[in-house]
Amino acid sequence: MLRIHTDPSADRHETPPGHPEQTARRAAVLKALDGLGEVRGAPVAADADLLRCHPQSHLDRLREAEPATGRTQMDADTWMTAGSFEAAARAAGAACAAVDEVLDSPAHHFVVMRPPGHHAEAGTPMGFCLLGTVAIAARRALEEHSLERVAVIDFDVHHGNGTQALLWDEARVRLAGSHQSPLWPGTGDASECGAHGQIRNRPLPAGADGTLLRRAWGEELLPWLAGARPELVLVSAGFDAHRDDPLASLEWDEDDFRWLGTEIGTLAREHAGGRLVSVLEGGYDLHALGRAARAYAEGVGT
Repeated sequence: MLRIHTDPSADRHETPPGHPEQTARRAAVLKALDGLGEVRGAPVAADADLLRCHPQSHLDRLREAEPATGRTQMDADTWMTAGSFEAAARAAGAACAAVDEVLDSPAHHFVVMRPPGHHAEAGTPMGFCLLGTVAIAARRALEEHSLERVAVIDFDVHHGNGTQALLWDEARVRLAGSHQSPLWPGTGDASECGAHGQIRNRPLPAGADGTLLRRAWGEELLPWLAGARPELVLVSAGFDAHRDDPLASLEWDEDDFRWLGTEIGTLAREHAGGRLVSVLEGGYDLHALGRAARAYAEGVGT
C-alpha cells in the first residue's frame, strides 16, 4: 500500500497570486491519490539532517528572511512567507522519515509537500526551492543507516541542479535524470558526470514525447542504475514534463508517467527490496499534475 506523507503546513507557504508553484498543488495531488494508500504526517527535519547538505549560514538566512507578514523575495522566482521554513523543513523531515520507515518495512512512500527542493543549492534558495529535500534524504540513508548504494532519479522537466550540486562528490549515490534542454536552469549537460562519474544526465529536446522518454530511461538510465544494485531508490517526482504543463514543452502524457512508475517500481523491487521514496517536485497545470501523479503511483504498484 502507498504511504503518503503530507502536512497542512505546506499550504502556509504562500506564493504571490498567479505564481505557478501555488498552494493548490498539494490538494490536487492528494485528491488524485485518494484511495491508493494511507496518509501519514510530515515531521520537521532535525537541523542535524539539514546540515548534511546546507551550512548553518543558509538555515540562519532562511529563518531570518521569513517575514511575520507579507512576502520576502529570495530570487526572481522564490518567495517566503510566515511558515515557509517550517513547510520546507517538514518536506525534508517527511523524506527522512520515509527513508527510516522504508528501510524497516519496504513499500512506496510518496512525500506530497511543498515547496519543492531539487533546485536548492548548499547556500542558495532558487527555482521555488529552499532546501534540498531529496539530497537530504539521501544523506540520511548513507550516514544514519550506513547504506552503501543509493539511486536517485529525477524526471522533472527542469534539471535538478541543486540535487546534482549537493551530491556531486558522493560516490555512494548514482544520480540519473532527464530534463528538457535548453531550459532553465541551464545545467544538466551530458558532460556533467559528478566527481566519480556517478551522475548521468540526459537532456531532451523540446517536443520530446514518450518514445524518447522510453529510450532514455528504458535503454540507458534505468539499466545504468540497476548496475549499481541500489539498496534504496529515491525519486524527485516532477510532473511538469506533461504536455499540458505551462512552463515547458515536453509531450509526455499519463501513459508515459505510468510506464515510468512501472519501470521505477521494478527497479526498486528487483534491486532494493521494494524500498522506494518519491518526493513531489514540479507540475504546474493542476489537472495534469493530478492525473500524472496518480498514473505514476499506479504504475509503481505495490
